[in-house]
Amino acid sequence: MLPTIHLNRQEIGLKTYYYITFPFNRNLYALFRSFEHVHWDKYEKSFVFDKNDLSIDSLLSHVEGKALLEFREKRLESVEYKRSHLRPSDFLEPLDDIKSHEIVRFEHYLQSKRYSSNTIKVYAETLRVFLRYFASKAIEEISNDDLIAFNNDYILKNNFSSSFQNQLVNAVKLYYSAIQHKKIDVELVHRPRREKTLPNVLSKEEVKSILDAPYNLKHRAMLSMIYSCGLRRSELLNLTKLDIDSKRMVVIIRMAKGKKDRIVPLSPKILILLRDYYKSYKPKHFLFEGQDGGRYSEKSLENVFKQSLLKARIEKPATMHWLRHSYATHLLESGTDLRYIQNLLGHKSSKTTEIYTHVSTKNIQNIRSPFDDLELN
Repeated sequence: MLPTIHLNRQEIGLKTYYYITFPFNRNLYALFRSFEHVHWDKYEKSFVFDKNDLSIDSLLSHVEGKALLEFREKRLESVEYKRSHLRPSDFLEPLDDIKSHEIVRFEHYLQSKRYSSNTIKVYAETLRVFLRYFASKAIEEISNDDLIAFNNDYILKNNFSSSFQNQLVNAVKLYYSAIQHKKIDVELVHRPRREKTLPNVLSKEEVKSILDAPYNLKHRAMLSMIYSCGLRRSELLNLTKLDIDSKRMVVIIRMAKGKKDRIVPLSPKILILLRDYYKSYKPKHFLFEGQDGGRYSEKSLENVFKQSLLKARIEKPATMHWLRHSYATHLLESGTDLRYIQNLLGHKSSKTTEIYTHVSTKNIQNIRSPFDDLELN
C-alpha cells in the first residue's frame, strides 16, 4: 500500500507556499531532501516550497508510483502569521541567473580558502537573502546606503535574530571584497550588542540520570563521550577508531572548530564502556556509525538525547550542548585550573572559558544569605 502525502496550500500575504507532510518514510524523506527548491521547515515539521519555484505537476511526476497525494488548502491573509517562524528569505523574489552564478562563485572562493562546510552554507545563504532583497538592482549598483536600508527595513523590521544580522554583515563584506573587489563599509551598520547569556548547566545527578537512561549500549556510549570529554556534537560524530589512544589514555579531536586539533584525557571508566561497545558493534571506520555504516547522523543523535531526557524525567529545555557546559563547570568546581579547561574545550580566547566562573557554585555556596539571620514568626 502506497503512503499518503498531504499537500497543504498556505497563502501568506502575496506569497503561496505548499507544505508537504507524510508518515515517516525513508525513501520519501530522501526524495524531498534531493529537491533543489524544497526545504525542511523545523517549526512546521514538514517540507515546504514556494509556488513559483516548483509546480504541482512537477511534484506529481516525481511521486507518481511512490505515494498518494491528498490536497488541502488554508488561507493565511496576514503576513504577521507566525513571523518568528519565518525564514529571512520567505518574502523575497527568486534570484536571476546572474546573481545565482555569483552565489556559486562565492561558494567556490570559500571552498578554496578551506572554510568549514557549515560556514560556507551560512555565508552563501545569508548572501542569497541579501541579493534577493535587491532583485531589481544590479550587483555593482548596490551601495553602503543599500546595506543600511536592508538592515533597518528588513532585518530589524522583521525582528530577525542578531546572529543572522551579524552573519549577513560578515558575508556581504567578504563577498564584495573578495569577489567584487569593492569595499562595503559595514561599520556604517549598527551591529547588535553581544548577548551576555550564561551557559546552561546540569547538576551531576541530572547528568547521571541522562547517561543512565538509554538501554542501547551505543546510545549510552555516545552521550557519555560528550560529557566525559566535553565534546561538541560534530566532534563526537567525526571521531574514528584510531582517535581513541588507550596507551596514552587520550582522545584525539581532529580539525575541530577553527580547524584545530586537540587532545583530551580519556576516562578509565569511559574506556571500559567503549570496549564493551566495540565488542558489540565492531565499527569499521568512525567510532560511532549508523545502521548502514558511515558517519552516525546528527538527527539520530539528537533524537537519542531527547529520548534520554524524557526517560530521565528532566523538564528543563536542555540541549546536547548542555553536557559540554556541564563538563566545563564541573571541572572548574572540582578545582581544575581555568587554563587547562580552555585547552580541553578548544577555546581560542580565555574570555570564552571565563564565563563558566559565573555559573560555578563552588564559591557562591559559601555565601550566607542575610535572610538566614532573620527570626521570622
